[in-house]
Parts: sequence; C-alpha cells; structure tokens
Amino acid sequence: MPFLGQDWRSPGWTWMKTEDGWKRCESWRAELEQETDPQGLSHSRIVNSEDEEMLTDEEHGSASKKRRKGRFGKDSSPQCFYREKWIYVHKDSTRERHGYCTLGEAFTRLDFCGAVRDVRRFGYVVRLLQLIAKSQLTSLSGVAQKNYFSVLDKIVQKVLEDQQNPRLIRDLLQDLSAALGALLRGVGKSVLVGSIGVWACRLETVLAWQRQLQDLQVTQVNHGLTLSDLPLHTLNDILYRLSDGWDIVTLGQVTPALSALSEDRRLWRKLCQYHFAEKQCCRHLVLSEQGRVEWKLMYFALRKCYPAREQYGDTLHFCRHCSILFWKDCRLALLLKDSGHPCTAADPDSCLTPVSPQHFIDLFKF
Repeated sequence: MPFLGQDWRSPGWTWMKTEDGWKRCESWRAELEQETDPQGLSHSRIVNSEDEEMLTDEEHGSASKKRRKGRFGKDSSPQCFYREKWIYVHKDSTRERHGYCTLGEAFTRLDFCGAVRDVRRFGYVVRLLQLIAKSQLTSLSGVAQKNYFSVLDKIVQKVLEDQQNPRLIRDLLQDLSAALGALLRGVGKSVLVGSIGVWACRLETVLAWQRQLQDLQVTQVNHGLTLSDLPLHTLNDILYRLSDGWDIVTLGQVTPALSALSEDRRLWRKLCQYHFAEKQCCRHLVLSEQGRVEWKLMYFALRKCYPAREQYGDTLHFCRHCSILFWKDCRLALLLKDSGHPCTAADPDSCLTPVSPQHFIDLFKF
C-alpha cells in the first residue's frame, strides 16, 4: 500500500492490516512483541505473498491494542510524535503534500517551550512573541493561540524562578496587554478568533503576570566572588560585550567603578557604529557645549528613530535547498557533523540562512 510520510524523502510508514482496517505500526512495536508470549506469536501472525501482516488471533489483537492504548493515553505528551526539531515550510498543496504549514504547527514542531530553557535561544523566543503580540494576534488560529500562551507561561515562570531577564518580559507583557486591551475595546469578536470571554481571561492572566513581575525581588546570593572583586580591565571587557545600551546603564548602577566605565565615550561610540549606519549618525548628531559628540545621548536618540541591530545567541535557520526551518545545534554540528535536518545538498552549510524573528513571521503569512 503506497503512502507518503511527513518527510517526502522517506519511504513512508509501515502499515499493518487488521480486522478493523489498516493501522500504522508504531515505533514501540518491537518492544511490544518482546512483552507478548513467544508461543502465542508463532500462530498469531500470517504473512501473505504481498508481505502484508494480518492478525488472526482476536485475543492477541485486543491485548496488543490495549497495550498500545495505554502507551498513548492521556498521560503521554502529544509532542512525543515530533522528536525532530525541524519543519518543512510549504505554502501550497502538491501531489506529495496536501495543505500548508501553519504558525501553530511551527510552535509545536520547533519546540519553543524547550527553547525557552536554553539561555542562547531565550532572547530570540521573547522577541518573536513580542512581534506577534504587536501585529499578529488577530491572525492566530485556535491551536496557535494555545501554543503561544503556553510558551509565554513557560517564559514567565522561568523568569520568576531564575530572576533573570525581567526587563525583557516586562516589555513583552506591556506590549501584549496593550494589544489585547485595544482589540477587546475597539475590535471585539468581529476579528478575534475564538470566544471574546477567553480573550478577556487571557488579558486578566497577563495583568496578573505583570503584577508578579513588579513585586519580584532579586535575592542576593553570596558565592564569594562578586563584580566588585574583578579587575577594571575585566569589567571593561564585560561592558564592551553588551549590545544593548540599557544593559550598560543598568550595570553601571551596580558599583562606582562600573558607573565610571559605563560613561566611556569610546564605548558608546562603538555601540552607535555597531547598530546604526554612518548616514544615520550624521543626521542625528548631538553636540555638547564644547562641540564634542555626545555618543551616549546620540545612541538613545537614534533608538527612537531607527531599529537597533538584533543580536541573539542562537537563531532558527532556513535551508534554501530543502525549504526546512530548524534549530541548529552547534555542538552536535561540530562533534557529529550534523546539519540539524535531513539535508540532501552536497554542502548543507552553504544553503543555510539565519532567520530573524520578523522573517519567521513572514514565512507564515499567506
């Protein structure tokens, strides 16, 4: 029986003919066969000339069916079917593929809940949710809404437990609450997908999260060495590795030494040159009374006019050869030479393109 699986390069699933019809053989089939009585297996299966397996013993069929039902009961997670963290992005139907890839399916298959626990991917996921909150809430399907708020709940709980990156989450929840409030007041159920009462409950949940983050108190843990114990050149190197001006200002409030280092004109000049083009800097020059360029003030002036350059520890990648969106694990790529997805190109690295959060949203606009 010909059948095309989820991956068009694969030979397809293995199917078994039973009294109730054709059923797909699960990956736990070998384990189930070991659990059954070997004597019962000798007369319970007949293989015909077309290599089709039929169950002739009704008791054996019902017993194996119960075991499979127990393995895939309510306690099992639905994401166990999607162990690979990649998804084929297609926008139209073909003979091999029917339908198209949705944003809700991408949230499940790419395991954003697991990406939240990775410090390198945390900022990327937060930025993606923030962009969706600003422009894509009305286009989310029911599944996408569920997955979106599930990932958001994971993020909030992680911040409350780890007490790290609270400013990013405050900005995200501020944009989300403003968008939800505007939709409920001005648009209502004529545009929103789903019950308006459900959206009102979600707004209340977001407001409750905001109150929890406002009451968050960062506990000081004394592990011996602190920032004030580090030499000045090390503290200076730390400041030069920060790409966000607000992080530099916040870090400068920790100690007097960091405060002096955070006012370095060369540091803010490097930051302006990194995020903005030379023409943009010339249009918004901020000069002091002595005629010197105030790079710190100019940086925040430019942030109001132009978007800053985005920088993330890890991003999604898109393979132009296979049209597959996936997370690339750099450690596995170095150790096992694994590209992160089943690529058929001769040189997979030459076909990869980093995907920004805005580009990710554009991939699922139809």
